[in-house]
Amino acid sequence: MAAVRSKARLRYFQFADRSNMRTHRSSIILAIILGIQVLFSVSAVAAEASAATVTRVVVLGVSHSNQLVAEGDQPAMLDAFIARVHPDAICIERAPRPYSRGDFYEFTYEQQGVVVPYARRHHIAIYPIDWEPSREDELLGWGIDLDTPPELRPDTGFQAFTTFTRSDLDGKLYDFDNPANLASVVKWETHTPAKLSRDMSRRLFLYRTFMQARRIEAVARSHRGQTVLVVVGYFHKHDIEAILRDDKGVRLIGASRFGLPTPQEIRQHDRPEYEYAVATFNLLGKQFSTGALNTKWVGAIVADLSAKHPDSPEVRLLATRLALLTHAINPGQAVARYRAILADGKDVPFTWTGVQDASRVDSYFDPFGNLTVHQRTQVGLARMLYQTHDAAAANALLPKIQAQLTPRKAAQLAGYWRQELLTSHKKN
Repeated sequence: MAAVRSKARLRYFQFADRSNMRTHRSSIILAIILGIQVLFSVSAVAAEASAATVTRVVVLGVSHSNQLVAEGDQPAMLDAFIARVHPDAICIERAPRPYSRGDFYEFTYEQQGVVVPYARRHHIAIYPIDWEPSREDELLGWGIDLDTPPELRPDTGFQAFTTFTRSDLDGKLYDFDNPANLASVVKWETHTPAKLSRDMSRRLFLYRTFMQARRIEAVARSHRGQTVLVVVGYFHKHDIEAILRDDKGVRLIGASRFGLPTPQEIRQHDRPEYEYAVATFNLLGKQFSTGALNTKWVGAIVADLSAKHPDSPEVRLLATRLALLTHAINPGQAVARYRAILADGKDVPFTWTGVQDASRVDSYFDPFGNLTVHQRTQVGLARMLYQTHDAAAANALLPKIQAQLTPRKAAQLAGYWRQELLTSHKKN
């Protein structure tokens, strides 16, 4: 009987041990699962905390104002790109003090023409991050005031009118995400010239770019966990990114990672002011005389404007210049068109001029950029009259326009009139 009870007790304990073992094993598995869940939760919290302390920075290197001549880098494409990035803040290439006065570099169309208006329409914070030397330092280093052009701008060299070559027409939005396109810049940045007395530009450029990077870092610190877009001249891109890589609170994202906007996106982001800017720059400025124009693209823009505003004197002027460029009309026919524009309707200002200094008669790309539509039409008429050998009628137009201008503008107009209309080799 005792033996039976011993066997029964043994079976009970064996069963109990197996039950306890299963229970223990289950407890261990449950503990492991809970541990893994806790680990993942902690990791997720840590990752979330880490993401909240890191600012995503996108640096888009641009060729200033090239958007006006390159269809693959056009204003609407830049507009659509910004929408893809969806930034919380945008850094622009202008120093804080002049930006506070609404003062931009003349030649940075992409900044004042696209980026800043986009940011304001969408209530995105704007940060001017450029640095520039004092006027005293400019005079000490170069002997000239870099920001003030002469009364009559030259055709070539420093402070000349802005034009682009035919190769510039092939520019693309992400050209400068390609290191090969920055190789010459890097070489110049890192090469010390034989004559150190001529190293002012490079040394100042490096200091300027360093300060740009520092200001971007300050913006990044105030936008932790968010996205900051930097739109800057491509010359600065390489050095800015190299400096920002040392900042653990910044994660650089290549602009091209956002992909090219589709044709549909570009159409959706196109705006009338973009069309007028492209047409005006190409057809009324010095770019016209270079012959380097994407006539198909510019023609499509003028056709669109003409369909929407057939009676607009501004659009009719642009259409006449396009017809001259493509040899659809001759100078005599252009004379008739110009006179018809002057005979119909009242005078109006241009939709876009690119003018920064309103006291001047010119803009950074057009000797006659700060005139009204009728005044500019009279300039075009005079040009054609000279070409059709009616100099008397052409000469009579100059004092008529001057009478409507300030003395400074009138003097500049006379100077440019001699340079642009009376020089025999200027046939545009």
